[in-house]
Amino acid sequence: MKTVNTVARYVLGLAMLVFGANKFFRFMPNIELFRTAESFVDSLDRSGYIFPLLGIAYIIAGLCLVLNKAVPFALIVLAPVSINIVAFHLAYDPKGILVAAAVAILNLLLIYTNWDRFKPLFE
Repeated sequence: MKTVNTVARYVLGLAMLVFGANKFFRFMPNIELFRTAESFVDSLDRSGYIFPLLGIAYIIAGLCLVLNKAVPFALIVLAPVSINIVAFHLAYDPKGILVAAAVAILNLLLIYTNWDRFKPLFE
């Protein structure tokens, strides 16, 4: 299980680093979205702060996971992000649900394998 945990941590961490860097440097091509989704994403982009804020959160969480430092903190930061990624794809872009689900599953797996470190939050 330790190997699975390590691989999951690296995969999720590297994914967050790539997606976080993309929020600033936009090196990944934009996916074609339905009109409603495009309008939603455009509104978030025009706010001027949502995508940079998400990029910073992704990068910090990704670094924590890759460097194996403050892993529970990174997983807590990524929990609502994972939920929103899945919700976005369910609502607006079903063809992207596999990647969204992979992020959420990796996050849940890592929360599960680190559950002892989360127990004090629920006492």
